[in-house]
Amino acid sequence: MMRNHVIARACALGIALAMVLAPVTAASAGKKPAHHAKTKHKKAKHHKTANKSTTTTTASTANFNSCSVVTQAEAASAIGSSVTSGVLGNATVEGGLACVFYGPSAPTPTTPNVGQPDSVRVVVVKGSDALTWYNNYKSLPEVRSQPISGYGDQAYYDGYASLSVLKGDYYLRVAVVPFGAPPSLAKEEQLANTILPKL
Repeated sequence: MMRNHVIARACALGIALAMVLAPVTAASAGKKPAHHAKTKHKKAKHHKTANKSTTTTTASTANFNSCSVVTQAEAASAIGSSVTSGVLGNATVEGGLACVFYGPSAPTPTTPNVGQPDSVRVVVVKGSDALTWYNNYKSLPEVRSQPISGYGDQAYYDGYASLSVLKGDYYLRVAVVPFGAPPSLAKEEQLANTILPKL
């Protein structure tokens, strides 16, 4: 009887510690540059069974966030099909929260914390850290940056998935991934041209 009581107390202590440490671990992870870019599109098929309990927030324009600079219609135009409303994930992506729109062929469950096919992802970092995050992503070993002119102060394509643009104290990163096709730089440029005047 006493032994069962000790085991029950130990289990309760373990659960309480896990609940206390989880937010701290998540917050610490958010301060590092996201290295999901490498797996964003190339390994998307491995993320079809991603965590179903991911917390998402319906896009809101009440306060500035990545969803406040792009509309559902603009995302649909970029990918060439209807899309869901934008959702913000709880994972930090290159210093900001990604706003993600899904097309009708996106794999389920959808999670804005990992790149998936048939989606449009927009990340905006606003403030003094914009340049830092812009350069951090550019310096990742999997990124083979190709300078792109005509967008903001400077811009580059990462070589396989997304367009990054620095404009003043804003860092914009856009990825347009149609279903059954590779990411489209032309569509990313189209969407960047739509978003940049808002920054």
